[in-house]
Amino acid sequence: MKIRVVSSKEEINNIGPNEEMIHLAFRPSNTDILTLITNCPDVKALHIPTSYIKTISKSTQMFLDMKGVALIEGDVWGHRKDINEYSEVSETVYERFDQFRKDGFSDDEIAAKMERELHMSTDLIKFLLKNKK
Repeated sequence: MKIRVVSSKEEINNIGPNEEMIHLAFRPSNTDILTLITNCPDVKALHIPTSYIKTISKSTQMFLDMKGVALIEGDVWGHRKDINEYSEVSETVYERFDQFRKDGFSDDEIAAKMERELHMSTDLIKFLLKNKK
């Protein structure tokens, strides 16, 4: 899965309508999130750093729930926006998920095992497990 990394408010209007997952590397306002959801009707999740997610209003959280958009806490580690505007979850990650499932692990156990290894938040790993293609 590709995660579109957005570093500033100015980038919101340049995002294509087909994005499914977006990481906001800045503190978004309610207006920023509304604009983003309007511009990207196919978005399934917004990934926001821990320090910023706490500032998202309850009304915006309710709006995202109504639209079926997951609000995921976490960061994109080791990504350089100047090289690529996307951070990508490799196919080997999904293969590891499959192997853990075959071994009888629950999604919670898989997330706990893979969190440190992948440098991803538990929320993001659980989202990927749930929405595996």
